[in-house]
Amino acid sequence: MRIAIVNDLGMAVEALRRVLVRAPQHQLAWTAADGAEAVRRCAVDRPDLILMDLIMPVMDGVEATRRIMAATPCAILVVTATVEGTTTRVFDALGAGALDAVNTPALNGEGAAVLLAKIDALGRLIGETSVPVSATRPAFEVHRPAARGRPWLVALGASAGGPAALAVVLKAFRADTPASFLVVQHLDDSFAAGLATWLGDQISLRVKLARDGDALTPGTVLMPGRGDHLVLTSHGTLIYRREPVHYVYRPSVDECFESVATHWTGQAAGVILTGMGQDGARGLKKMRDARFPTFAQDAGSSAVYGMPKTAAELGAVGSVLPLNQIGPALLQLLSN
Repeated sequence: MRIAIVNDLGMAVEALRRVLVRAPQHQLAWTAADGAEAVRRCAVDRPDLILMDLIMPVMDGVEATRRIMAATPCAILVVTATVEGTTTRVFDALGAGALDAVNTPALNGEGAAVLLAKIDALGRLIGETSVPVSATRPAFEVHRPAARGRPWLVALGASAGGPAALAVVLKAFRADTPASFLVVQHLDDSFAAGLATWLGDQISLRVKLARDGDALTPGTVLMPGRGDHLVLTSHGTLIYRREPVHYVYRPSVDECFESVATHWTGQAAGVILTGMGQDGARGLKKMRDARFPTFAQDAGSSAVYGMPKTAAELGAVGSVLPLNQIGPALLQLLSN
């Protein structure tokens, strides 16, 4: 891939250059010392991926991400010096369309392998966007009794633009809402705790990182706390699962949604929000096939209309709605 570096610190730029030198399949497209320069450079020479710093003079990485995604969209990976103190900016950048975030590697190479793995994963994600999704997977049987009068579960999946979109949807619910919530947001696991804290500050529901064996609790949002897939078991509890190992994104929205379709014995709804790629489409189709209502964010309100578009094309979506209408639609379901 052709990769651009946007950072005002010479040491950081050099550290990122050294990482790219280790991987001859990637080439340095250009560098920019601030967000404004990055917007100009991207307009005339759009790279495959931008490594975007957050705190810079003239224009910060959040505003640069917002402008690039509006004018000349391309894949953006936030590369930040430290998680502490930048959490809000990280989630603002993800809300503007950045795909993920990772810590800046050191000049001595520490952290380089993590960054290269992230770049390679994004490369596969970019490549898969043009590959048709098949609804066929290893078959399973859904043994689910009639759900009438049983507890509600709302399962949501998101990627680029997801944190802000999740906040909009979940703000519709009060702390005493008689429904459980299960969220899978694509994000480096080092930011998981920060995302839970950030989202919890935006909404009335309680937000927790899931642990093995946790049960779904009304009024609570459970999210993955590490890079393995978070799935529902036949006992109604959550576990982390390493397999399948080949998925571009860990945790996978598909794996989560499929486990809900297979094992949840109550009433449920599936929601796919903004994001690049195809993750979640198959799982949402399984939920719809299991006669659960399913929703997708529309193109006009999506930071990146990839995951919802794929799900809609697969026939996995019962209702395509603007972001601000998804929460009220879910509330209406619960009240019925």
